[in-house]
Amino acid sequence: MLNNTPAIEFSNFQFHYRSQETPTLFDINLTIHKGEKVLIVGPSGSGKSTIGHCINGLVPHYYKGESNGSLRIFGQDAAEMQIFDRSKIIGTVLQDSDGQFVGQSVEEDIAFALENDCRPQPEMKEIVQRVSRLVNIEKHLQHAPQDVSGGQKQRVSLAGVLVDEVQILLFDEPLANLDPAAGRLAMELIDDLARRTDKTVVIIEHRLEDVLWRPVDRIVLMDQGRIVADQPPDQMLSSGILRTYGIREPLYVTALSYAGVQITPELHPSNLETLEIEAVRAPLQRWYAEAGQTAPVKTEQTILSLQDVSFSYNDQREVLSQIRFEIQAGEMTAIVGKNGAGKSTLCKLICGFENPISGSILMNGQNLNGVSIRERANTVGYVMQNPNQMISKVLIREEVGLGLKLRDVAPAEIDQRVDRALQICGLFPFRNWPISALSYGQKKRVTIASILVLEPQIILLDEPTAGQDFRHYTEIMEFLQVLQQRGLTILLITHDMHLMLEYTRRAIVIADGQLICDDSPARVLTDPAIIQPASLKETSLLTLSQRAGIGDPLSFVQRFIDYEREQRTSCHP
Repeated sequence: MLNNTPAIEFSNFQFHYRSQETPTLFDINLTIHKGEKVLIVGPSGSGKSTIGHCINGLVPHYYKGESNGSLRIFGQDAAEMQIFDRSKIIGTVLQDSDGQFVGQSVEEDIAFALENDCRPQPEMKEIVQRVSRLVNIEKHLQHAPQDVSGGQKQRVSLAGVLVDEVQILLFDEPLANLDPAAGRLAMELIDDLARRTDKTVVIIEHRLEDVLWRPVDRIVLMDQGRIVADQPPDQMLSSGILRTYGIREPLYVTALSYAGVQITPELHPSNLETLEIEAVRAPLQRWYAEAGQTAPVKTEQTILSLQDVSFSYNDQREVLSQIRFEIQAGEMTAIVGKNGAGKSTLCKLICGFENPISGSILMNGQNLNGVSIRERANTVGYVMQNPNQMISKVLIREEVGLGLKLRDVAPAEIDQRVDRALQICGLFPFRNWPISALSYGQKKRVTIASILVLEPQIILLDEPTAGQDFRHYTEIMEFLQVLQQRGLTILLITHDMHLMLEYTRRAIVIADGQLICDDSPARVLTDPAIIQPASLKETSLLTLSQRAGIGDPLSFVQRFIDYEREQRTSCHP
């Protein structure tokens, strides 16, 4: 519960990384009180992650640099606190949960900090049982941390910091690698912990709408190392400042704007449940009646065909069973489903990293049985979810140009194609940097660039926009659309339902290794029979249309999608 005790106090604070030419943080004045839940948003490079590093002590103990001004943690000068001392007060849950695991089992991982403190074993077991129940992971204590689902990994990481009875919980992009349903559960868990334990919670996250599934006290907006706004959510969403700084507002807020609604704090726009629906019902119904609907664009040439494809690892339970679909040349298609459903395995089969136990995969009518990975790579490019699994060179420019060099492309052409890919992916200013100096999101853009330069016919992207701010998300997706218009066929594995609605006309839904739906995104995200088994979540547009009394919610969602595409096309002809 919020009180007046300051938990975190930045006063005229500035920080300058030793490796950078200019400071990353300027004149930061920010007070977060005990029991408060604060969301920090901002474009990439705005300094929000550095704020987190300053709070948990990674700055200056790991990331070296110079600071001015003051930072106090519960009244104590942070400059006088060792990182170990801070870890007893502040628990950090990282974006990449795998990078936080140290134990062979979930139980061992949760107990790691207790073992370092030389706690007696009976006491350790009691604490582990208690915190595992608190985060609802008690049934998985004997599993390896790497073997549980993405959402469960988050719970393990959270339990590992809760054993120290920390007072501040810092979440660095907690939703980046979670499917929509797991992301919703994660926000419910964080909210429940905040309410039941009176902990101070700081969340750094791009997915604003998903975070606002549960209330936050304030949103802190950063840009170019400065705090540009610090407001309650209703006020922030009403001001229009999020759009100004390239932060994606909730879809239902965009729909209200399209309908001509003047967004004010009195409408309570931060949550659909609190939205004053009576004040917006008539404009929404009028906009729905006037908005047009475009016919779907179809092509005739089949470029990829999967015919009853099944696969299992080591002859164990089938990971994929009787998968059948066709992809037309020039399509941009989303492949969605919960973590562990078999989406990434499906892409590995198409690329030849694995071979099906039955069924056939045809590319341009040719059966790919016996076609090598190298040969397939001339047609299919695959961008993996974890960028660290793709990177092999030290410098950005070397990595992006590696595939062209291996194909004996002329140096001048390599330079030209590499520069273009780096510009599109927002990396050209860093072209001569070491990859180790990049953030997780920037590394993802390096791997996308390294495939785009090869100009394949089909590109498979596994979570291409995870961890990206809205500007880079839009740049990548707009570029992919340009490539699509030139004939490139694109398959997107994604947990981002916004992306699926905005940029694709077709969604292939995988659940427990089976194809359960192949339809329009609007239909997928309005059908509970598909949403539940695939761990998706219904679009907020559906909820908005239902509350507004629109008789055909599916049609409302589709009209929003069509209108959104028209707006985007008019801005980017």
